[in-house]
Amino acid sequence: MERPCLFGLARVGLMPALVLTLGIAGASAQTAPDAGKDAKDKPPAAAPAQAQTPPVQPAPAQAAPAPATPAPVTPPAASETPAATPAPTTPPAPSATQTPAAPAAPAPVQTADPFGEESTLEPKTVVILKGKANWDNAFDSLMDAFKSLTALLDKQGIAPNGNPMIVYTSTDDAGFTFQAEVPVPQEPKNLGKSMSIGKSPDGKALKFVHRGSYDNMDNTYEAITNFLDEKKLEAKDTFIEEYVTDPLKTAEDKLVINVYVPMK
Repeated sequence: MERPCLFGLARVGLMPALVLTLGIAGASAQTAPDAGKDAKDKPPAAAPAQAQTPPVQPAPAQAAPAPATPAPVTPPAASETPAATPAPTTPPAPSATQTPAAPAAPAPVQTADPFGEESTLEPKTVVILKGKANWDNAFDSLMDAFKSLTALLDKQGIAPNGNPMIVYTSTDDAGFTFQAEVPVPQEPKNLGKSMSIGKSPDGKALKFVHRGSYDNMDNTYEAITNFLDEKKLEAKDTFIEEYVTDPLKTAEDKLVINVYVPMK
């Protein structure tokens, strides 16, 4: 596998009763003068005339049922209250309109992997193992280096405090030289051959993300090269791979690797 070299890359009812009462009163008023005239000649006849007027008075009592008609009117008024109950159906309507808005809020684009994102690397204390490999056995060589560093730290009970990294110090058509680095909270002792304690790269860099096997990283590096060329950017003569997933426990096709390209 050959990898491009990066060196040098640039979301109403009272009215009827009242009328009847007034009508009867008028009738009694008219009969009163007539009774006065007849009273001179026929006194007894006046009594029957008065006796006829009281029987007429029960008529208002018949009109009394008329107010009963408003009573049936009240039940409809009470029955109208249930009609107001449909009002609660309106609150659910807003909630239904709000739920569609919620799915629209999450924007999948925001979760896309950065490509060419400006970053600033912070130096960390790391244990380093220097090595050299050719492109045919590149991944195996890198994993061997990580295994050696992990074994050293396990023996001394030191847990890494960061992701393992590979820093490429030089590349050519045949292979490359590298530094396998693991961040540590304290310096380990009894370092093995080609091991040392140092600092990880720092400074401004562009961040790119690769997902998948190491063998497919050629496509990622080619895209990085094209990006730098289009932007007319100059990169330093090194680049860094940060293994977000543990390369010793993760299937190779499930790897997630951040690639940092330090800029001049």
